[in-house]
Amino acid sequence: MNNVLYCTLLSPLVGVIVLFFIPSWNKLLIKQTALFFSSLSFLFSLYLWLNFTKATGNFQYVCHITWNTYLNLSFTLGIDGISLFFLVLTTLLIPLCLLVSWSVEKNTKDYFIAWLILEFFLIGVFSLLDLLMFYILFESVLVPMYVIVGLWGSRERKIRAAYFLFLYTLIGSVLMLIGILYMYYQIGTTDYETLLTASFTLKEEKLLWLAFFASFATKVPMVPVHIWLPEAHVEAPTAGSVILAGVLLKLGTYGLIRFSFALFPTASFYFTPLVYAIAAVGVMYTSLTAIRQTDFKRILAYTSVAHMNLVVIGMFSFTNVGLEGAILQSLSHGFVASALFVIVGVVYDRHHTRTVKYYGGLTHVMPLYIMVFLFFTMANIGLPGTGSFVGEFLILAGSYQTNTTITFLGATGMVLGGCYALWLFNRIAYGNIKTQYIKEFSDLNLREVVIFTPLVLGTLIMGVYPEIFLDPIHMSVSTLLERMFHA
Repeated sequence: MNNVLYCTLLSPLVGVIVLFFIPSWNKLLIKQTALFFSSLSFLFSLYLWLNFTKATGNFQYVCHITWNTYLNLSFTLGIDGISLFFLVLTTLLIPLCLLVSWSVEKNTKDYFIAWLILEFFLIGVFSLLDLLMFYILFESVLVPMYVIVGLWGSRERKIRAAYFLFLYTLIGSVLMLIGILYMYYQIGTTDYETLLTASFTLKEEKLLWLAFFASFATKVPMVPVHIWLPEAHVEAPTAGSVILAGVLLKLGTYGLIRFSFALFPTASFYFTPLVYAIAAVGVMYTSLTAIRQTDFKRILAYTSVAHMNLVVIGMFSFTNVGLEGAILQSLSHGFVASALFVIVGVVYDRHHTRTVKYYGGLTHVMPLYIMVFLFFTMANIGLPGTGSFVGEFLILAGSYQTNTTITFLGATGMVLGGCYALWLFNRIAYGNIKTQYIKEFSDLNLREVVIFTPLVLGTLIMGVYPEIFLDPIHMSVSTLLERMFHA
């Protein structure tokens, strides 16, 4: 059974090798092959979920390969309840991204190879139990993402956006690399489970925590290092925005939970007021900024920042409820934000503009599209019955036990969320059709319906019966918090 995790990780890589042997002119076969191998990875991840043991907080499906005995470096894979759903989310969204990209005709082979390489790196990030290997893949994710934004982006500023994405996230991560090297020279290994038993002085912990936080905060992203995200979103192709919002932003929250909390518990408690202040400002500032935007994608980019900062508030409550809510909200955001970016992509592919004022009255001509848009707008503002409601409710319930002021400030983001989300929907869906700009309309096609179906189902199931997701998470979160409070 342990080999199933290897199969999940290696399926995209096998796909890349197969794609190398397919001639570039056979575009349909290239797309079908890429979709087959990424779907295979999703099926393996479902197997991991169905056979996951909920009664333990330990790592499961552990595979260990020693690749340098002299330097004591190894390649260890394993997942617990915290990483399980991030893995499933990644393997679900990549095939959907490939379906979104079905009409790509420019350098098709290179494009789909880049996606499979990105999937390999992301699965590795969520399943590696070695700090150095995690760092290598954590940074490697930037390379295919940089290429996807830079080569297949939608406008002239795409190169600038790709540099923004690369430099912002790379500069933050240099400090983390120094921290990892320091730990390696102190302890003699970068094996995660060995490092959990190590102890550092308070001064060392604080400095190491800050080094890691610099990297993870940029990925979340937290104010003021969030500038790269709206830029990257606006210039990225639709599928690039989907994976950026759906999975890449989760690398920051996952890293904080997995490494900062577990390895530096005292420093995590010490810096909580600082993080609370940054996150509360982030929620309110980006929500207000979203209201003022005129670009469809830019509005959604700022809402993503607001939601992820609320997740950070839940994480730093250090309560079971808050932390489980944060993981669930990350997962829900993966579904909802991804779907919203596909919704933008649908009209952009048809009309090649994302300026909101050119649209209006789409209820009359695209009823199916508007129905899906309304569902995800409601999910975005946390309507009961959707996954976001459960996640946000648990986050606020958890943070209320720790800090009522921050809970109140975080909750203002939900009120402002109603403003920007409903106003955006109102401008797109109602009013007169602006035929002076756009004259021909077509509703969702079969491919687009297939893309939306799993996202709608996932959002609904999470909202109606969240136990399916919370049960596997529960023991891992309890184990983590017990370790933190007894450190």
